[in-house]
Amino acid sequence: MRNNEYEQWKNQYAEEVRERWGDTEAYRESEENGADLEKAISLLDEVMEGFAELKRDGASPDSDAAILQVERLRQCITHNFYTCTNEILAALGQMYVADERFKKNIDKRGEGTAAYISECIRAYC
Repeated sequence: MRNNEYEQWKNQYAEEVRERWGDTEAYRESEENGADLEKAISLLDEVMEGFAELKRDGASPDSDAAILQVERLRQCITHNFYTCTNEILAALGQMYVADERFKKNIDKRGEGTAAYISECIRAYC
């Protein structure tokens, strides 16, 4: 993610994130961890691209490769943002398809990628 993309993301979503999750432990943890958000988002993009590759290769959402990719996603979130429990992960999987902004962003890697990731997360959880 280039600096201008990061700044746009930060300006567009930071307030919404605070409003929706500002009173949660996960939000407080993400604020305290001091992660390099630009780098973290780049890493998250790499993980999402990994899911897109699995989908293109025809990997089943409950395959070992897909389950391993979900674990990579969970670890990426935990190491860069907040402790990603299975409960949080399951909610993220639902949000990836329910929130059109997430779906559109994820599906830029290929139509149906968000739904695929959601199915992988469901199989993992």
